[in-house]
Formats: sequence, C-alpha cells, structure tokens
Amino acid sequence: MPKKPNIWVIPLNNGNWETKKEKSERASGVYETRKEAVVAAITQAKREQVEVIVQKKSDHTIGSKDSYGNDPNPPKDKEH
Repeated sequence: MPKKPNIWVIPLNNGNWETKKEKSERASGVYETRKEAVVAAITQAKREQVEVIVQKKSDHTIGSKDSYGNDPNPPKDKEH
C-alpha cells in the first residue's frame, strides 16, 4: 500500500501559516496564527492517520513532528 502524504504546517512571508499535504501544490488551508494551522493539521492528520510536520518560522527547518497514524513501532517522543 502506498504511503499517505503527511501534513505540513508552513510559515508564509506575509505572517500567515498554511497547511499542505506533501507533494501538493495547493494549500489545504491558510490561517492567521501558527496555533490555528496546527490545530487544523492535527484534525486532518488524525482523520487520515498521517504525521504533522511543523516548520520553524525563523529558518523553515523542521520544528516538530508528531504521528497520528497506526505506527507499530512508534518513536519515543521526547517532545511531549
């Protein structure tokens, strides 16, 4: 079975945040705050059983990753 695309939370140059599936050209949604975008991404990720990957606003590197799928060997999450 092919891997489902993860959900990314990406900062935009205008200060907004977008949620977008991996390899998608269109945003799933655009939000005024990071918190709103993360909540929307988590809701979608739980429904689709995929990961949420949040980029840092400062340098666009990965700030956090959380899995909402059925991983038989989940990593030990030190973040939460």
